[in-house]
Amino acid sequence: MTTPTQSSEQKWLDDLRTTLTTDFEAQTARLTQLTADTGDPGEAHTQSALIAATRRSLEQISGALRRIAEGRYGTCERCTAPIPRERLEVLPHARFCVPCQQKQH
Repeated sequence: MTTPTQSSEQKWLDDLRTTLTTDFEAQTARLTQLTADTGDPGEAHTQSALIAATRRSLEQISGALRRIAEGRYGTCERCTAPIPRERLEVLPHARFCVPCQQKQH
């Protein structure tokens, strides 16, 4: 039997998965547009930076989706403590709790 808290948590994860999937699709479409040759050499540097940022975003989103599928979402990859929901709502692809993230830099 599921408790109301568990079902609320599952709904939140399901909603998050839907949002991340939509974001992934949008970023994939953006990457497709960015990689189309514009023919303007003056925009090459800017376009290259946008492509790199979009690829990083896709990697972060797919990582979050993978952690959700594996049941590891919301757990710090360094200390295994739960990542506060507030942090995940602001940064859905967060892999570390704040103290561990600060140690990364």
